[in-house]
Amino acid sequence: MDIAAINQLARQLEAQIAQVVVGQHAVVESLLVALLSEGHILLEGPPGTAKTLLARTFAATLRLSFNRIQFTPDLMPGDVLGTNLFNFQTSEFTLTKGPVFTDFLLADEINRTPPKTQSALLQAMQERSVTIDGRTYPLSGGFMVVATQNPIEQEGTYPLPEAQLDRFLMKVVVPFPSRSEEQRIVKLHGNRTAMPKLDDFGVEAAADLARVAEARAAVAQLAVSDEVVDYIVDLVRATRDHPSLLHGASPRAASMLATASRALAALRGRAFVIPDDVKALFMPTMQHRIILAPGAEVEGLSGQMVLDQILAQVPAPR
Repeated sequence: MDIAAINQLARQLEAQIAQVVVGQHAVVESLLVALLSEGHILLEGPPGTAKTLLARTFAATLRLSFNRIQFTPDLMPGDVLGTNLFNFQTSEFTLTKGPVFTDFLLADEINRTPPKTQSALLQAMQERSVTIDGRTYPLSGGFMVVATQNPIEQEGTYPLPEAQLDRFLMKVVVPFPSRSEEQRIVKLHGNRTAMPKLDDFGVEAAADLARVAEARAAVAQLAVSDEVVDYIVDLVRATRDHPSLLHGASPRAASMLATASRALAALRGRAFVIPDDVKALFMPTMQHRIILAPGAEVEGLSGQMVLDQILAQVPAPR
């Protein structure tokens, strides 16, 4: 698959999503980047900003098996992974697979459940496999997690463990729509109170797993110059040296930023990565991987402000 075909596929997916979700073009682009990068994505925003609807519609445009987990405070790891149950007819234990055995997993309101259950996804997200009672089971080669969460200031939420946050390729903040977009939302969805049925909008699948795999293979071959590699490494290393950060990004973050930059270049019709691709993805790929120093919080700094400083300080190649 060439760059033109990848670009055409992205436009088809965007057109299908636009039938249901108004606006949120940057978030849709981030979902496409994650898809082409074989990465997982975390969507954060207040309730009612179409996080779940967007994820469900995105899944519907792909001919992939789909499961959803509604995370709650009483959810257990076995509810996510599955469990071995004793079969009295055969006198053997048989595996009852959990919802994680799928191509596309929607982890809805993931920060509503305690860290023990959140961490059940760690191995699945990193290794595309799960271990149950000492036996390892492979997951689908197209396994992708789209998680949604409410802002941490909301009551009844639990912060995601740092190790799990690092498994997400990106954390994308879903903003409120503009006034004109909100008017269109009311005209489109103002005749119901429940989640709309996607069949009512004529959403069709524009790709299957084989086509997605072809696109991913093509993206992996995109050229990244030594100058751009150096730029990525310098940006990530700067997060570890910044006095306002207690904890910076890891080498895994640098590799993920490079992978995501390849995907964004393909979506924008190029067979090579430029510094602007890296800059566009630096914030969403790093903001969940850094921890502010206590003094920085006292001074009123935010993680986004510190990352903006790093982008301004590290020279980009020309």
